[in-house]
Amino acid sequence: MDNKSVENELEARLMFFGSEEPERIIELIESYPDFREIYEDIYEICLNMEKVMGMYSKELQELDRNTVQYMIDEMQEIINDQKEKIHTQTEVLNEQKQTISSQELLIREQKQQYEELLCRVRDLENKKG
Repeated sequence: MDNKSVENELEARLMFFGSEEPERIIELIESYPDFREIYEDIYEICLNMEKVMGMYSKELQELDRNTVQYMIDEMQEIINDQKEKIHTQTEVLNEQKQTISSQELLIREQKQQYEELLCRVRDLENKKG
């Protein structure tokens, strides 16, 4: 852009914010007087490094806050997933408990039938013998 002439305001803005050459900035301010106020604001900020550091500090603070919120959101998502898995596993466990209870009842009934049949066999053996 240094060798190219500025043909519109967009190119002028790009040159203004990208240039470090005072002569080029002065040319742009002369061609586009609205840039003077922007330049003065930037110049004032640069003179007051405490203000610049304060702005940087505020941006870092906001970035930290956003990072913390992102991490909290991720952890909450993990917690929710784990809760869902626990809920699903609890349902499976309850179904298995019901199956075991049903099977225990069936085993008791079959044991009782077996004992009744065994008694009959003994009775029949006693009657024969």
